[in-house]
Amino acid sequence: MERHEKYMKEAMRQAKKAYALNEVPIGCVIVSDDKIIARGYNRRNTDKNTLSHAEMNAIRKASKKLGDWRLEGCTMYITLEPCQMCAGAIVQARIDRVVIGSMNPKAGCAGSLLNLLEMDEFNHQVEVIRGVLADECSQMLSEFFKELRIRKKAKKSVDERDSS
Repeated sequence: MERHEKYMKEAMRQAKKAYALNEVPIGCVIVSDDKIIARGYNRRNTDKNTLSHAEMNAIRKASKKLGDWRLEGCTMYITLEPCQMCAGAIVQARIDRVVIGSMNPKAGCAGSLLNLLEMDEFNHQVEVIRGVLADECSQMLSEFFKELRIRKKAKKSVDERDSS
């Protein structure tokens, strides 16, 4: 488990980059042969691109680094359970293992709402390890959304004052 925690901490560093951009703090690293070959973090608002999830950004970089769309032998560490798009991309990329920090009961597709990663019906199944540094990953998300609510409330107060 120590190795998983080491790489999850690297994914959390990526999530902090998203946080600094006022993006939902989700981070990801892809490991091959015990080395990080790609990093990604959420950039949807920054890039104005629906596809700019942490996982998608990391998969793109890992594929470029390895010179192949197949990421067999790789492990992805992700701070939040992937959505349906990212879970599908993980299966398509043939990633062997996904290590998840926090589960996502509202949109997670690695066991919460659906489990696209371990479906026998697909030609590739992904080994899933859940709950690595879950408290730390969840806390970062909770803090982000708490601050977001405070900012929205403050903006609403300013807007209401300006319109009176």
